[in-house]
Amino acid sequence: MELRHLRYFVVTAQTQHFTRAAELLGMAQPPLSQQIRELEREIGTPLFDRVGRGVALSDAGRAFLPCAEDILARVAEAGDIARRAARGEVGVLRLGFTESASFNDTVTQAIGGYQQRHPDVELRLDESQSESLVKRVAAGDLDAAFVRPPFALSGAIRYLPLAEETLIAALPAGHALAARKRLTLADLRHERFIDYSRKSGYGLSADIIAACRRHGFNPAIRQRAPQLSSAVNLVAAGIGVAVVPASMRHMRARGIRYLPLELDWPRAVLGLAIRHGRRSAVVDNLLRLLDIAAE
Repeated sequence: MELRHLRYFVVTAQTQHFTRAAELLGMAQPPLSQQIRELEREIGTPLFDRVGRGVALSDAGRAFLPCAEDILARVAEAGDIARRAARGEVGVLRLGFTESASFNDTVTQAIGGYQQRHPDVELRLDESQSESLVKRVAAGDLDAAFVRPPFALSGAIRYLPLAEETLIAALPAGHALAARKRLTLADLRHERFIDYSRKSGYGLSADIIAACRRHGFNPAIRQRAPQLSSAVNLVAAGIGVAVVPASMRHMRARGIRYLPLELDWPRAVLGLAIRHGRRSAVVDNLLRLLDIAAE
């Protein structure tokens, strides 16, 4: 049984006339009648009763009609879904992000904007550390990830820079320096620092320690936090001070004061990791939203 047989049957059932059905189908009447007879032979029973110059559905035809209409509707729906998937309008986008990236306006606006533009795409969000996220993108477990370098770049990964943030100082609200309008790194030489270094020993925290040394002091590390939000919470608890990306000011922890830092280097860099080679349409739509191009 072919789909054309079902289409011929449904149109004939709707018009109850072979000649009118043939006109609607853009074919001659004899071939249409022949196709209907082939369908009836395959099913094993007449689907139409010949009534004068027209036809009427037999009992078998009346039972067969809703099934045929449903099959044709589902075929049309399947084709529409396939076309929408090719445009990235349906499907799944598996998107990773670092904990600190969730405070960055570029990331939050991208996630919100993507969901508004593509409401039928399921967003599966996953938070982890940059090194882990990059490995998962390379392995195909994630489609893309908002990450902060440095990390090991394999041949499978393409890194697309998105934004650079200045760094700010996070101090307990009652701190003696909290009344200042801005600080230099040297102003923090006698403070106890909250560190959030990576297991690899590289990353933004390591660069901050290097910057402190350039300014003539080794920072006293009071506590090591597993991630930036934990560091900010420890600052709010009065454990020490921290130097964090400017977007962390969106984390409104009680008892904390954020101050600008006169510091040219380092900066908190944010980018998107995707796989090399052919990408899915849902990822291409994310790149268009971010206004970045990837070969």
